[in-house]
Amino acid sequence: MTNPFKKYRIDRLFFHSFAIVLIAVIVITAWTSYSNSSKALVQTTSHYQQQLLDELNNEITTRLVMIEQISLSSSRDGELINFLLNRQDEFERYRSRAGVESALANLTYAIPLIQGIDLYMDNPIQSERQSYIQFRNLADLNKQVGAGCLAKSDFCWSKEYNFPSAQGEVPVLSFSRKIIDENDYLGVLVVHIKANEIRKLLTGNSDGSNRIMADSEGQQIMKIGDTLDPNNWSRWIDLKSNKSGYVHIPATGGSRDTLLVYSRMDNSIWTLIEFTSWKQITASSLKLAEWIGLIGIAAVLLVLLLTHFLSKQFTKPIKNLVTAMRMYSVGGDNVELPVDYENEFGYLFSGYRKQNERIEELYLSLERRYEQQRKAEIEALQANINPHFLYNMLDQLNWMAIEAGQNELSRILELMGRMFRIGLSNGNSFIKIADELHHIECYLEIQQLRWGDGLDYRIMAVPELQELYIPKLTLQPFVENSIVHGFNKQRSGYVSIEMKRTGDALHIVIEDNGAGLKQTDHSPQRHTGGYGIRNVRERVAGYFGESYGITLSEREEGGTRVEMLLPLLIEPPSKND
Repeated sequence: MTNPFKKYRIDRLFFHSFAIVLIAVIVITAWTSYSNSSKALVQTTSHYQQQLLDELNNEITTRLVMIEQISLSSSRDGELINFLLNRQDEFERYRSRAGVESALANLTYAIPLIQGIDLYMDNPIQSERQSYIQFRNLADLNKQVGAGCLAKSDFCWSKEYNFPSAQGEVPVLSFSRKIIDENDYLGVLVVHIKANEIRKLLTGNSDGSNRIMADSEGQQIMKIGDTLDPNNWSRWIDLKSNKSGYVHIPATGGSRDTLLVYSRMDNSIWTLIEFTSWKQITASSLKLAEWIGLIGIAAVLLVLLLTHFLSKQFTKPIKNLVTAMRMYSVGGDNVELPVDYENEFGYLFSGYRKQNERIEELYLSLERRYEQQRKAEIEALQANINPHFLYNMLDQLNWMAIEAGQNELSRILELMGRMFRIGLSNGNSFIKIADELHHIECYLEIQQLRWGDGLDYRIMAVPELQELYIPKLTLQPFVENSIVHGFNKQRSGYVSIEMKRTGDALHIVIEDNGAGLKQTDHSPQRHTGGYGIRNVRERVAGYFGESYGITLSEREEGGTRVEMLLPLLIEPPSKND
């Protein structure tokens, strides 16, 4: 990705950068203000709504529990049980019916919340149509709204529905309870209560509220206002928990964003739910964010005008400098830069003028050096010919030795030619271990021609290791040191070279049975820090760092031991490494 500060004009970058930063700050400020204030409003609203719902839930529960208790006491009334057992003659049964009807009627008169009472039984005695107390056939129980739940329970509440009465259709809630005596199912007592009374409690003092009253199974019993479909809100509430709470329901499937607050209490089977439009709650927060945005836009316009003016003032001297640089030519008519700037631009212009003066001087010096460079290039080409010339001379000397019958000298020249070719290696700093070992073998063979049977050597390296790479002429200085210095006072000598893999490193051991490193009374101290060995040490440290290196030590049986630790190089390092 291209760096815009390297591609576009400074004034545009300056202007656009300020614009983007300011707009981003305003957007973030407006959004943060809206988010935090709306969150606080939601928490406050949900807290007060939850308190109100808890109070309403407690009051509604008190009323409905009273109805449940009245129903329970009525279902255990002895006169009602005897009447339902139907063990009397017709006259006594009629008198019992009148007593039961009177007792139930007194409940309706005493408790204004009760709209009426139905008693489902076998072989009922019909009541007057205008009576609040109705005796109905148990076979018609399936027509009673909400009585279907009695299949799983001994009592239950129905949802709100319209109940026919003397005053016409009246909205009611019905509580149905089975009447059982000694495991005998005698009938069902259904108490109808006025739904409008419960609706008033559910509404409270909040006109325009959207609330639902649901039972313990999550079934909607009553609702006021505009509420969500039960299939939507029921999955947001844990009906098994007795804790109140609230939840944010996002808009889905055409429904609006809604805050759902619900009340559940330990002593109540009812769940009161209130729905509030999220937009309604956060309207003031949105208004605040809009005002912040408007003020921010005005601030952006003002700052951008100021930024535009400042950017022009900053970029004008830069443009002058760019124009001068573009038009510059050595010895030509160049653009004159202003001299009245005393700030950083003045230092820049002064530096540019001094640079031009320096360029003029350098240009003249380059003209003088051009001829010198051409001569140096010719000499460098001539120097490249010298190594090839020496190699060819060795080859010619070899043929001359063969013609003169000097086989030993011929072999030495041949071996020197091989060593010279490996030493050149086309200018490469790294060669294969096989080539390095071949170079050592050539050197040792030349020394054997000098020592005869007095020099013995051994080289141990598996073929896999010989395919790895090593810095050129790494082993030769140590082998040479063993022969020249280690065997200086001896008529025979032994050199061993062993290579093996140790973990992720190449371990090389060079041993001889020479004079060793210690100085004695009869032999001078062996020089172990000569140019060749020091050169190898420095190259290893430069190539591979302190993790690898070379160690020299005395052998207990006499002689010197050289240990090298080098990395395993499958290919030579690149020149940039």
